[in-house]
Amino acid sequence: MSEGAPADLVRRRVVVRGRVQGVWFRQSCREAAEAAGVAGWVRNRPDGTVEAVLEGGAAEVERMVGWCRRGPTSAVVTGVDVEDEPPEGLTGFGVR
Repeated sequence: MSEGAPADLVRRRVVVRGRVQGVWFRQSCREAAEAAGVAGWVRNRPDGTVEAVLEGGAAEVERMVGWCRRGPTSAVVTGVDVEDEPPEGLTGFGVR
């Protein structure tokens, strides 16, 4: 872990179901993650879901998981799957 990295670094993989593609979900997720200081990425999947990897301090990542449960105003989230993964020390947040 690099200096300055939170001691409580966590990583979650989130898959969001519902009306989540074509509603500005990925860009809004990137903006929210950057504001929260969370690293990772977000992408559309062929099955119509959105997948995100969120890495950072536990409280910040949990805040982003909560954001994913709502999404941007035009999204209709019907379900969210969350898996814990080992942190990789990601930096920045990308849209794939």
